[in-house]
Amino acid sequence: MQSPALRLAFFLACILFASCALAAETNTGPEAMVLRSTIDPDRKPRTATFPHREHQARLDCAECHHGQAADGKQLPYVAGQKIAKCESCHNTKVEGMNEEYNTFQKAAHATCRACHQKTDAKLTKCSVCHKKDE
Repeated sequence: MQSPALRLAFFLACILFASCALAAETNTGPEAMVLRSTIDPDRKPRTATFPHREHQARLDCAECHHGQAADGKQLPYVAGQKIAKCESCHNTKVEGMNEEYNTFQKAAHATCRACHQKTDAKLTKCSVCHKKDE
């Protein structure tokens, strides 16, 4: 028969594992996001609805997120890194950025539309992300 101390240690280890898993699972960002440029607003900024949790269910975080090195170069995503707003780097005030990605809108259109084109071309329609009522 197992000792009470061994059973207690096993029980506590299970609780610790479950709480760590729950903490990691709950740190997944918002279910959905409404995206809008605030640094480089165009004449009439259009919002985009982004179903974040739905994308998380299918994709690795590194497929969309990345970091930035001190020299301004893109760094691959590392699990647990702080996620900055895209437009904190993707804006016209950052010198030397490739023009294809130098605004939040351009970066999102290049990245999101390219992925949507591969998965289902119908998802590249403007109305998929840009809802009329927003």
